[in-house]
Amino acid sequence: MAAYKYAQHFVANQDPEFDRSHLPGSIVPYSGIYRCTNCGDEVACNKHTRFPPQNHRQHRTRLPIRWRLVAAAIQRP
Repeated sequence: MAAYKYAQHFVANQDPEFDRSHLPGSIVPYSGIYRCTNCGDEVACNKHTRFPPQNHRQHRTRLPIRWRLVAAAIQRP
């Protein structure tokens, strides 16, 4: 689970993007912290790069890796 110290730097958001899951190796839609829905591992990913591949780590339960956004990085113009 992602941890933080200063709550004032976070805001709740109901954007549907937080409900989508992404395949390993697919293009990252938003910069932020993503969590595997099956094992709980987290990774920081940058927009337009690729998620780690399926073989970067194997689950003990052999469940597939699926990445879900847990904290989006917002850049101000």
